[in-house]
Amino acid sequence: MTSFHHPGTVLTDHTFEVPLDHQDPAGERITVFAREVVASRQAGDDLPWLLFLQGGPGHGAPRPIGRDAWLDRALQDFRVLLLDQRGTGRSTRVTRQRVRARGNPRRQAEYLAHFRADAIVRDAELIRRQLGGDRPWSVLGQSFGGFCAVTYLSFAPEGLRDVMITGGLPGLHATADDVYRATYPRVAAKNDAHYARYPGDVQKVRAITEALANTGITVEAFRSLGLALGSSTGSHELHYLVEDAFEAPGVLSDAFLAEVRHRLDLTGAPLYALLHEACYAQGGPTAWAAHRVRDEFPRFQDPVLFTGEMIYPGTVDPAFAEVADLLAAKADWPALYDPQRLRTNTVPVAAAVYHDDMYVDRELSEQTASSIGNTRIWVTNEYEHDGLRVSRGAVLDRLIRMTGGEV
Repeated sequence: MTSFHHPGTVLTDHTFEVPLDHQDPAGERITVFAREVVASRQAGDDLPWLLFLQGGPGHGAPRPIGRDAWLDRALQDFRVLLLDQRGTGRSTRVTRQRVRARGNPRRQAEYLAHFRADAIVRDAELIRRQLGGDRPWSVLGQSFGGFCAVTYLSFAPEGLRDVMITGGLPGLHATADDVYRATYPRVAAKNDAHYARYPGDVQKVRAITEALANTGITVEAFRSLGLALGSSTGSHELHYLVEDAFEAPGVLSDAFLAEVRHRLDLTGAPLYALLHEACYAQGGPTAWAAHRVRDEFPRFQDPVLFTGEMIYPGTVDPAFAEVADLLAAKADWPALYDPQRLRTNTVPVAAAVYHDDMYVDRELSEQTASSIGNTRIWVTNEYEHDGLRVSRGAVLDRLIRMTGGEV
C-alpha cells in the first residue's frame, strides 16, 4: 500500500488479485485497484466504509484533489473507497493491445464478457472481506454504478449496510430495445430544448454535417456528441463548440476538428462502446439495439438531431468491429438481477431519480424502486444526470439522511 496527502485528506492505494472468471476461482487472475480516501483529522478513526461505484461502463473512478465535489460530504461520515472497476483505470485495463493478445475475435469476446456488473460486484465482495472482514459497507452508485448496486443487492446483500443510488435505477426486466424506445424521445426533447435556447445552432450544425466529408469524422459520430445534452452544462458546451466551427465558409477549422476528435475518442475507455448495450442484456442478444430502434423514430433521420448515450456499429473503433459484432450477437448473457430476492430486500436503499434524466428512464426507475423492498426514492428536476457531481454534496447529503430515516 502507498499513502500520500492532499489538502484535508489522506489517500491510500490498494491492489487486489481477483479471478477473471468468478465461476473459475482457481483460473486466470486479474488486478483490481482501489483508492482509499479519508479526512486527515480522522485518518486513525474506525470509520465505516463507503464504496463508490463509478458511472460508465468503462470509466475509472475519480482522481480526487482534496475534498472536491461530493467527497467533502462523504468524508464527514465515511472512509471512502474509489474503485477502478475491472478493465478500467489501473484495474487490468482493457486496451487494444490486451484484447488482441487474447487471440481471435471469438476469444476476445469471451474475455470481454467477464467485465460486466456481475463480475464487478463479485470483485467488490472479495475486496470488502479483505478490508473489513464480515463488516458490511455502504455503497454509492452513480449511473451505471447504480446498476451495479442493484446487482449487488441481488447477489450479495449480506455485504451491504445501506445503498445510495443517483441516476442509476435500471429496469429489472427491460431489454436494450425497451431502454432505447424510452430514451430516444427524451433525447429528442433535449435537442428541442437546446435549439430553443440557441436557435442559430440549427443552421450551424447542418452546415457542419455537410462539411464533414473527408475529415475522417462521420456524421453519425459527430451527432453522438449529443451525449453532452444530458448533463447540467452540456447544452452550453455544445453551443460553444459549434459556434466557431468554421475557418472559412464550408471549411471546418483544425481546432474544431481536433476538439471533436478528442471528445469522440474512446481509446482510454473501449469498454464503454463494447459493453454499453450489454449493461441491459439478460439472456438474448442486444443485436445493436440503439441502431435498430432509431429507425422507429423518423425525426432522427434529420442530421441536425444529436443522439445521446447510444453506440452504433459505425462509431466503434474499427480495431474492435468484429468483436463488437460478436458481443452484440451473444445470446447467453447471465441475469444481472434477482427480482425475487430484491422484493424481500431489507437493506436500506435511497435513490435520487432525476425527472428529466436523458440517460436513465424515470418511469423504469420508479418501477424498479417499487420492486425493491425497503427502497425510498427522491424524484427531482432540480438536477440533471450529473447531480451528484454538481450539487456540492447536497444530493449525497439527502441520500444519507434518507437511508438513516431522517427525511
